[in-house]
Amino acid sequence: MVEQASARATLIGDVVGSRGAADRRALHRDLNAALATVAEHAIDAPAFTVGDEFQGSYRRVGEALAAAWAIRLTVAPEIDVRFGIGWGAVSVLDEATGIQDGPGWWAAREAIEWTAEAQRQPGLALVRITYRRAADTPVSPGPSPDAINAALMCRDHMFGSLDERSIRILRGLLSNRSKKELAAAERISASAVSQRAGRDGLDLIVVASQYLSEIT
Repeated sequence: MVEQASARATLIGDVVGSRGAADRRALHRDLNAALATVAEHAIDAPAFTVGDEFQGSYRRVGEALAAAWAIRLTVAPEIDVRFGIGWGAVSVLDEATGIQDGPGWWAAREAIEWTAEAQRQPGLALVRITYRRAADTPVSPGPSPDAINAALMCRDHMFGSLDERSIRILRGLLSNRSKKELAAAERISASAVSQRAGRDGLDLIVVASQYLSEIT
C-alpha cells in the first residue's frame, strides 16, 4: 500500500573522489559518525544507501541545509562531500523496507547532479550544496531556489578557500566557543584569531549559516 504523499525536504549526499581514498573503511566510519550527529530532527535519519551515497529527509528546507552543512563541516578537509537538497512530495512505496519515491527525491537528485556538473567548471569548482524544488507540490510549494542557491554558492566558495586552521576556528565559532578559547587551543593570540576571522570571512559564514538554517 502506498502511503499518501507529504511534502518534505530531501537530502542526498555522496563523497567526492571516494575511489582515491586510501582507507575506504575509515572513510565510511568517519562519515557515518557525522551522519549520526544530524539524525535527531530528521524524518528519515541520513544513512548510506549504496556505495558512498547517503540519503535522509527533514520537515524544513532549513533543517536539511543545516544537516548538509554540519556533515560537511565535521568531515572536512579529510573527506569532501557534495549534496543535493530537494523539496517536494514524497511517498512511501513499501513500509516494510522504507522504499520511497516522488518529486521530492527527484528534486534532490537533480540538485546533486547539478552540483557534480558544476564542479567541472573552473568558476564553480568549489560548489558543494545545491537546492531544487519540485515544480508542482500542492499545499506547500517550498521556498524559491534562486536566493538560497546564491547564498549556498557564496558560502561554498568561501569555505572551500579556507586552510585547515581556519576550518578548525570556524568549527569552534559555530559551536559558540569564544575567540579567546580558540586562540588558546591554536596557541596563537586572540588578535590573530580575530584577524583570521575577518580576513577569511568566518564571522560572515557563521551568520549566513544561521540564516540558511532558519529557512522554512
